[in-house]
Amino acid sequence: MCLLLGATGVGKTLLLKRLQKLCQMDADADLGEAPVTLPTVGTNLTDLVVRKRKITVRELGGCMGPIWPKYYVDGTSVIFVVDCANIVQISSSCVQLLSVLSAEPLHSAAVLILFNKRDLPCTMSLVELKSLFRMDEIIRTAPQSITTLEISARSGQGLQDVLSWMFSNHSHDT
Repeated sequence: MCLLLGATGVGKTLLLKRLQKLCQMDADADLGEAPVTLPTVGTNLTDLVVRKRKITVRELGGCMGPIWPKYYVDGTSVIFVVDCANIVQISSSCVQLLSVLSAEPLHSAAVLILFNKRDLPCTMSLVELKSLFRMDEIIRTAPQSITTLEISARSGQGLQDVLSWMFSNHSHDT
């Protein structure tokens, strides 16, 4: 199972809805307008079929941070979403990420860190974000294999790369 984590309002639900739609469309079709979403209270279980492979994604609401660890045992991979446009939230996202990476049950999980909302004008550059997160050091010292991507769940930028990552990191799912 793939765990979808991140603070409240970073775009996890929209990301999941967009990925679901992308899986059901022709390659050259338009994603269309972004659907309206509400903050997730609790969890959402969604099956994505990526190139004929079913991948179950469990989205955990940002407000549930304190109880995320009880779901870690099910995670073979983690997608951690960061809102690039919310500078105030960056430091708490970094703390959350470090907590996720240090959790024993997730030491063998593949991790994808998504810098979301790249379509908004007030976002920092990827270099600045990675510097704030001390991403080079995290990647060097974490036990997990970590990938980072810039995306916009709203516009669809980078979502195909997310599906490719999921496909390559879920060869065991059915």
